[in-house]
Amino acid sequence: MAKIAILVEKVYEDLELQYPRLRLKEAGHTIDVIGPKAGDVFVGKHGYPQKSEKAASEVKASDYDLIVIPGGSSPDHMRRSEGMVKLVRDAAARKIPMAAICHGPWMLCSTDALKGRRCTSYMSIVHDVINAGGKWVDEECVVDGPIITARCPDDLPAFSNAILQLVSEGKAQGVKGKSIAPSWVMATI
Repeated sequence: MAKIAILVEKVYEDLELQYPRLRLKEAGHTIDVIGPKAGDVFVGKHGYPQKSEKAASEVKASDYDLIVIPGGSSPDHMRRSEGMVKLVRDAAARKIPMAAICHGPWMLCSTDALKGRRCTSYMSIVHDVINAGGKWVDEECVVDGPIITARCPDDLPAFSNAILQLVSEGKAQGVKGKSIAPSWVMATI
């Protein structure tokens, strides 16, 4: 069974944290919810509270087989924490798999994890992802090496399936799905 870190900060997208957490827990994997400080309670966009079990500064990326980064506004807050950024940078440097959904790839933009990789995100951060070296595509779930990305809560089944495949089988497949980005976004990239 894998040991997995799920990152949390305030205003996280409730489903993007809870859905993978429960699917992974149900499959028997060990989950640590990591925040800037241990014991803080963070409230999601829709009001669901989630307590951080460990502080990012007190764990090592090498302690984990995978790191999950939910979206919402939480990645913007995560990037303000040295410990959270260091954890993600260390994971990227060690090629530890990371799965980021919606605005979650913002954290990956603070590393070189996206450089040259096919990836996706919520459409409002497409230019941040491209500026970080990612090759953005409008697909439901994208797997490129150790990086799994998805666009929004509707993509959670494919995202969570890819995560489960990666931790169980050592490899995962993405899902193209239907395009959801507006034409003006596609025209700018």
